[in-house]
Amino acid sequence: METNSPFKTADSGKNAAIVSYIFLIGWLVSYFAMYKDNKTALSSYHLRQSLLLHLGMIVLNVAITIIIMIVPTALFGYLSYLVYILYIIFIILGAVSANNSEQKPLPLIGDKAQTMFPSI
Repeated sequence: METNSPFKTADSGKNAAIVSYIFLIGWLVSYFAMYKDNKTALSSYHLRQSLLLHLGMIVLNVAITIIIMIVPTALFGYLSYLVYILYIIFIILGAVSANNSEQKPLPLIGDKAQTMFPSI
């Protein structure tokens, strides 16, 4: 049963693209709940970028944790803060790009993400 609501809008994949940048849980929600029904070029592009961003953050976090356990110096503790700050900056850059319906690559990882995950 479909109603003609005046509030119904065409999504064009923008919502899935934006939600995918909300950490890994947002990516999962975006992919399984929003993207499966409404596949667009914009949502695919940003899902690929945000997946590489989140996976890269997990790998860096594990690596820094192991290094801190082996060599307990304050320098690596500060490095982890720097990595988290860059992660938040990349999330903001990606979400703003998705909100503006732009397919602008993230610095350092944007172009690589498009070749690593072609099936998304």
